[in-house]
Order: sequence, then structure tokens, then C-alpha cells
Amino acid sequence: MGGSPTPVSPVPRPSPLAPPDPEPVTHPEDSGALEAREPIVRAPGRIGLRYVLEGIEVRGNTTTLARVVLRYVPFRVGDPLDVDDPELVLTRFRLLGTGFFRDVELTLRRGSQRGNAILVVTVRERNTIVVNDFWLGLATDANSSGATRPVTAYGGIDVSETNLGGTGITLGGGVAVAEDQLALRTRFADPQFLKTQWTVQAELLYNNARDFFGNGYVLVYDPSEPAGQSQGYAVAAYQRLGGSVGAGHDVGSSTRFYLDYRLEHINATFPLEASDMRGTDTVPIDFGLVRGDSVLSTLRGSLIYDTRDEPFLATRGDRVSLLGEVSLSPLGSDYPYAKLQARASHWFSLPWGHVLELDGFAGAIFGSAPIFEQYYVGDFSDLLPDRVLGLNFDRRSAPNFLRTDIGEIRYGQYAAEVNAQYRMPLYRGTRSIYGIDLFGSVGAYAVASDQDLTSPPSGYSGFARVPMDLTFNLGVQIETSAGGFTFGLSNFLGFIPSYGGGR
Repeated sequence: MGGSPTPVSPVPRPSPLAPPDPEPVTHPEDSGALEAREPIVRAPGRIGLRYVLEGIEVRGNTTTLARVVLRYVPFRVGDPLDVDDPELVLTRFRLLGTGFFRDVELTLRRGSQRGNAILVVTVRERNTIVVNDFWLGLATDANSSGATRPVTAYGGIDVSETNLGGTGITLGGGVAVAEDQLALRTRFADPQFLKTQWTVQAELLYNNARDFFGNGYVLVYDPSEPAGQSQGYAVAAYQRLGGSVGAGHDVGSSTRFYLDYRLEHINATFPLEASDMRGTDTVPIDFGLVRGDSVLSTLRGSLIYDTRDEPFLATRGDRVSLLGEVSLSPLGSDYPYAKLQARASHWFSLPWGHVLELDGFAGAIFGSAPIFEQYYVGDFSDLLPDRVLGLNFDRRSAPNFLRTDIGEIRYGQYAAEVNAQYRMPLYRGTRSIYGIDLFGSVGAYAVASDQDLTSPPSGYSGFARVPMDLTFNLGVQIETSAGGFTFGLSNFLGFIPSYGGGR
């Protein structure tokens, strides 16, 4: 199924460009070559060789248009080009990061006159119909009256054509299903809108979702049920319909800024009143939704810095993302809040060929965000299922290895996480399977609300009042021509009683 295996060795650091070879200058019509109009400029005191860029040629692009490749090359005809410029390495990584190409090589060849050079970008294309995500797992569920159900399955898939007709346009969608839950997504992105340097993107979504509240000691009052009925969990059902539209632009060769407007209609039903035990006290449950019909309207800005050498199975580089979102109450939003978060990751290529990744996250919400925008413990603990396309499948509380009050918390307005992942390459190929790595990860996370910070649950003291816990995972990551896949054991370990959630 895959290509012939090759010995696993450290990924070499790309070498600076060599001086141009003596190949005669040619300008094939489909190569994207450009003609120089300026004389050579030499930089005094520089050790590296410096040339005037006479043209740029794109080779190997049987499907992708040359202009799409050139969109990710920051150099222009007439620019002074230093063979030791780190932008050359970043350009290669940026082209690889598009997911359009299996390999990218940058070389120089001699220009039409002394001191000029032509930059040759040689690409090896890959399949661009990719599976962005594939979900399959187990969860514990509850019905509308809060009665516990046995383990149920959930699944989903997210697929995209990331280079439609060689234009760089992305067209994709996703679906996720579980008992009584459904999520649908469709999205579009054009990185050269009207042949400019602006990216335009849009997404439509629909969710028929449920969420669970309480840790097994819930008292629910609803006119349709007997007064004071005690049950394991309170259930909120809600539908979301809407989408977002936005634009993005480069801020340097490795940084991009996006601005998005989002609008959703929400319809929610949940018990008229419900309470649960918090520590040794009984407190009302906040469902984090407006009963009946409501509107969510926000403006979101994000800044992404990315120097990874690969979008999946990266071996070196950094990825930093900053996000700020504010609800537009003057435009009719029923959820006044602001959200700030940051994530930073760094990959180290170790001398013996293995890879270490360090990752950190911090986020804060100020105001009244809807429940699906708050931080969920399952998004940080590998032993609980993540939310999938906004759906939450599991009713269990956090595993709580450290025996803190994290066992009382499901959602919060503040979250932080640090994580380390170690990868051991097992296989490298060149056909349908590009790589298989064994990985192990360990980390610590915290999730809390304002109340958890100012008035911790009663019955806890000392370190136990810090809402944090540990997380870990073990499995394999596989990069294929259809996308990257991660298969971990942690979700299944979460059903073993010694690893299960609880107070």
C-alpha cells in the first residue's frame, strides 16, 4: 500500500542555495519566468553571495497554477537575493505547509547577464482531496430525563479539496453523528480572491446538539415532570444555524492575519430549574444558554505565525496563534462576552532522529458566552472525547488523578494547558503512506469559572482547591496521501474505573 521503506534518520536542515549553475537561460511559456529590468546590486561586507533576481520559474506543477505557487514566494523580480537568506528556507516550509506538495526544492540558475540569477521552484504535487479529521470513539450518554445510558458510539469525518482545479481554492465539509445529535459544516476559502493577496473564507454550520449538566446528584424541576424529581443529569437540547465570513492577509512570509464576522441563530430547551451538588453545597445549574430563540453575533480577529517544515508530522519550527473575539451586542447578540486565547507550539528535531513537541495554551472569557464557546474539560483531557464540530458526546466528569476540585467542573471561562509529545519515526515512504510515528504525550491542564476562583467548592482544602489535573496519551500518527490520522489509546483508557472521572 505504501512506498518502499527508507531508513529513518534526522531530517537535515535545508542548506543555503548554491551559486547559480551555468545552465543557459530559457523562458518556457508555462514556467512563470519573469524578466529582470534592474542591474546587479551587491551588498558590501556580506559574506554570502548576492544576486539580482532576474526571474522565477515554477517546475513540476502539472495541476497547480504557477500563480498559486508564486503567491507563497515573497521575492520579486529585481530584488537582491542572498543565497544565505533565511527567507528561502521559510519559503520552502510555507509551500509545504499549503498541503499541495509532497516536496519542494529551491535552486538558482544563471541569469542572462553576470550577477543575475533565476530562482527555480520545483514542486512535487500530492493528492489534495484530504481527510482533515476523522473521529470514531465511545462515550457515555444520558437521555432527556437524565437517566444514564450505556456506552454509545460517535463518529464523523471532515473532507476538503484544498486545491480546486489547481487554483488553491479550498472547498470542504464535515459531518458528525451520535445518538440524538448531528453536526454539519461546509466551507470555502480562496487564497487569491480576485487575483489579489487577500484570502476570503466562509463557513455554514448546523448543529442539533445536547449537553449534560451535573455529576449524578441533580434535582430537576420542570412542569412536564413530577416536582422535585431527582435524576443523574440534567440535559439541555439546542440547535444552531448560521455561519461566518471573513478575510485574511499576509503580515510577513510566515504570519497571517484574519478577521471574521459570525452570525448564528440558536434555539434552546432545558429544565425550568435544576440544581446539583457543588462540594457539600446544593447550587443552581447555569445552562449557559438563553431559553428559546436567541442570536449570537461576534467579530473575531486571529494572528497565526507558522514556520513548521510540515503541516503534519512536523520535525522543526514553531506555530503561534493569537485570537480575540468580541460579541456584537449593538447588532443584536444575546450573549455579551469577549474571548482572548493564545497557543504556542515548538518542534525539536533530536540528533537521533526522534521529535519533541512542546505546546502551551491559555484562554480567558469575560462575560456571558454560550456554553459551546466556553472551555470544556474534554478538550484538554485526552481521557475524555473532544468536542467534535461543536458536539459534546460524553457526560463524564474529568478523570481527576490529582483529586482536586476539577471533578466538580465541566465548563469554565478560564483554561490553561502545557503538554509535551515525543515521537519516534517508524516508517517513511514515498507513495500512499508517507510516514508512521509512534507517539507518547503527557501534560497538565486547568479549567475554572469565576466562581471556582473566587469561591471554590466547599469540602476541598489546600492544593485540592486548584482545579487542575494530568493528561496523557499513547498511539500512532500516520501521514498518508489522504491526510494525517492519529490513533490514541487514551479514550479507551478513560472507561477503566481507575482512570474514570469523578470527585
